[in-house]
Amino acid sequence: MSKLWGGRFTKKTDQLVEEYTASIMFDKELAEEDIQGSLAHVAMLGKQGILPLTDVERIQDGLLRVMNRIRRGELEFSVSDEDIHMNIEKALIDDVGPVGGKLHTGRSRNDQVATDMHLYLRKRVVEFVGMLVKLQEALLGQAKANLETIVPGYTHLQRAQPILFAHHMMAYVSMFGRDAERLQDSYKRIDMLPLGAGALAGTTFPIDRHFVASKLGFGRVYENSLDAVSDRDFIVEFLSNASMIMMHLSRLCEEIVMWSSTEFQFVELDDSFTTGSSIMPQKKNPDVAELVRGKTGRVYGNLVGMLTVLKSLPLAYNKDMQEDKEGMFDTVKTLQGALQLLAPMISTMKVNKDRMRQAVNQDFSNATDIADFLVNKGLPFRQAHEVIGKTVLYCIQNQKYLLDLTLEEFTQFSKLFDENIYKVLQPENVVNARNVYGGTASNQVADAIGRAELEWQKTQAWVESFAEKSK
Repeated sequence: MSKLWGGRFTKKTDQLVEEYTASIMFDKELAEEDIQGSLAHVAMLGKQGILPLTDVERIQDGLLRVMNRIRRGELEFSVSDEDIHMNIEKALIDDVGPVGGKLHTGRSRNDQVATDMHLYLRKRVVEFVGMLVKLQEALLGQAKANLETIVPGYTHLQRAQPILFAHHMMAYVSMFGRDAERLQDSYKRIDMLPLGAGALAGTTFPIDRHFVASKLGFGRVYENSLDAVSDRDFIVEFLSNASMIMMHLSRLCEEIVMWSSTEFQFVELDDSFTTGSSIMPQKKNPDVAELVRGKTGRVYGNLVGMLTVLKSLPLAYNKDMQEDKEGMFDTVKTLQGALQLLAPMISTMKVNKDRMRQAVNQDFSNATDIADFLVNKGLPFRQAHEVIGKTVLYCIQNQKYLLDLTLEEFTQFSKLFDENIYKVLQPENVVNARNVYGGTASNQVADAIGRAELEWQKTQAWVESFAEKSK
């Protein structure tokens, strides 16, 4: 069969050109969205009297048969038919005859493909918010189980001050909460219908774009036909949000890799989320965490690639924009894999509370509290800082920790020290002294968990509301 657009041409397309310009190898991912958009479009053509209802019914029935063939894996896609739109239209014409060619009345592949991607990303964004909710749930579970577990807090990867492990987990709950908010906010810019913009200028047929939007559940319709077919902001925004999520996942995974090492021994990952070595039988490798960390780079690359494709494009549609899909699909797949694995990996992670406590007892992360103790005695902070610096140096030189010092040793450095210093230096008291909003004190962390659970419930309800709509 000749090209569906071949009337103007006198020669066949060179085979290399067909292979180079075809997108069916990857845009077949949009098959269901393409048919979904076509069903709404042809319903509108019937409503507006542009097509007879008998033709509409035949086309709709044919489209549903084509969809079932695709779902069963029975439809063989062809490079010679270029893309998913032409492959489906050809399959439809083969099924219902020439009347299938009426489906394309009042539209172009330009507004058709844009609609497909809006439909595709709209669904994915809701799914990703749901996955972030599950990851937050796993982190909240670890936080609630470790409200009394004290661990060294770090800056510059040097032990800084003791904190609750629950407080550390809640930092990631906050990060992923912002990620979910960004996705939710982006939804309104994805939830826009381009169909009806035609190739770039609209159409001469009396179409009803708002009817199509209603059929497809879109909240808004693009105001400008040029913008409708050339806009890929919503994809760039998704890739940016995905990059942010992967960055947060990578930070968490980096810590998991360190914490599960022999040097830290803070956590142990479940066997089902680790792998072994082909030569060293003792190894238990955190491959999942490492791969999430590694795959972050490809998501960043997809964002930069998309921005580069768009940076000099004149209005409206250009073939360059075919490059918008592979990176988007790859990012979706990469993010899905990471989020699906991280939630159960976190929830099954064993926390070595004793090892964390041992680490806290064998460092100088309570030094700031001694300075604060002297400040409360009236010594200026800068002088107190110097006193404690000398005290720590003395401990290092004598292979002691601060709690090992006698009161006599303390008073060598300041006469303001008294017996209360030993109470101040206890890790529990160091932690609970940070009793400020957002601090690591146990009551503050418990309150933070409560607030986070309320936000978690709201986000979960947002996801569930779309599940209800799709029924």
